[in-house]
Amino acid sequence: MQLSFRTLSGITSSLCFLLALVWGLMPDGLLAIWSIESSPAAGPAAGFVARRSAVLFAAIGVMFYLARNAPPSVARNALSNGFMVGCFALAVLGFGEWLNGHAGPAILLAVLVELALGLGFLQARRVTVELSETLG
Repeated sequence: MQLSFRTLSGITSSLCFLLALVWGLMPDGLLAIWSIESSPAAGPAAGFVARRSAVLFAAIGVMFYLARNAPPSVARNALSNGFMVGCFALAVLGFGEWLNGHAGPAILLAVLVELALGLGFLQARRVTVELSETLG
């Protein structure tokens, strides 16, 4: 199934806004789903990092929402390439943490979503390049 940049941007922005809400309002719930304990030793630092992650996800959501109608360009490619690198790196890290026993099997859902988004943007970029070569 081929998805357009517009569709992927909409999915990505929605997912980022959802993650911003979850990280901002109930980070312990997300960590519990992944079988990661929020230790008292971490104290306020865990909440600090969660709130900063929430803002970062909100910012990424805004970028993809506003860029959803952008025509093929260097800036759109940069946004896609950067997001692909991030998705693939997060997938590798998540899988590694699961293998090392630092996260429960539910982290694999996040890994699958990250792989799917990374591959989706890779496919959308490939289709755009092929189309531009055909037309140009």
